[in-house]
Amino acid sequence: MKVAVSIGDLNGIGLEIALKSHNKIKEWVEPVYCINKKMLEKGAKLLNYKIPDDFEIVEIEGEFEINPGKIDEKSGLYSYNSFLKAIDLAQKKKADAICTLPINKEAWAKAGIKYKGHTEVLRDIFKKDAIMMLGCEKLYVALFTEHIPLKEVPKKIKKEKLIQFFIDFYKSTHFEKVGVLGLNPHAGDGGVLGDEEIKEIMPAIIETNEILNQNIFYGPLVPDIAFKEKKGRFIAMYHDQGLAPLKALYFDESINVSLNLPILRTSVDHGTAFDIAYKRIADTKSYENAIKYIIKHKDIK
Repeated sequence: MKVAVSIGDLNGIGLEIALKSHNKIKEWVEPVYCINKKMLEKGAKLLNYKIPDDFEIVEIEGEFEINPGKIDEKSGLYSYNSFLKAIDLAQKKKADAICTLPINKEAWAKAGIKYKGHTEVLRDIFKKDAIMMLGCEKLYVALFTEHIPLKEVPKKIKKEKLIQFFIDFYKSTHFEKVGVLGLNPHAGDGGVLGDEEIKEIMPAIIETNEILNQNIFYGPLVPDIAFKEKKGRFIAMYHDQGLAPLKALYFDESINVSLNLPILRTSVDHGTAFDIAYKRIADTKSYENAIKYIIKHKDIK
């Protein structure tokens, strides 16, 4: 299967990861890298890496000087265009899935790009409520709410929205058992510490399982002990509730998956790591796991 790889911010570690991993990745899938020859050669020269003969590329317009570790609008724009090309290849069935290397949000802003990141772009292009799931084979966590202030989260916890989220999540993963975290400490403690669990979350779990005619979802779980087994599949009510334990346990292994879309998209779950850019010490495990997820889940959208 062919995977379109958007190269990420060229001032970061994305190109190093792509070049370093290529000989391993090509044994699993057929990668095509969204970068032009001139930029590839510039980056490889800085890294002192030989470009493999079978490193297939698709041209992305643009040429600029690579400045390792620097936030730069030209690099930001190039990473955005690389991502758009990967999406285009998937839409035209010229790629079976896409995998994204890390971008820098500030560089995107400097380039005048209105989106904060990959997921926002995908939601806008496909007009779908993409679900953000992060983790590794041991532990996956999906986020019911993402990048919003904590004070806004309780307003979003509504039964009907939860039901739709649960159904979309199941259809995109086919996971057989999924724990749903409560919103409040001790999952509300019977309503003493909050009633969202009683009024919204529990009814949503019950109705979703009835709709699916399967007991897929369970909870609401007490958040502070949900991860004690260090494994499983969970839905967190807000960003840090799910990602703090995940990253404490599996920071180097985790990936980011966009669910509920007509295309399959995975990504590394780390940033551009400007502090180690072009030092040849970047870890490739997250990228490799992102490709492995595509192989395992290629028949599920």
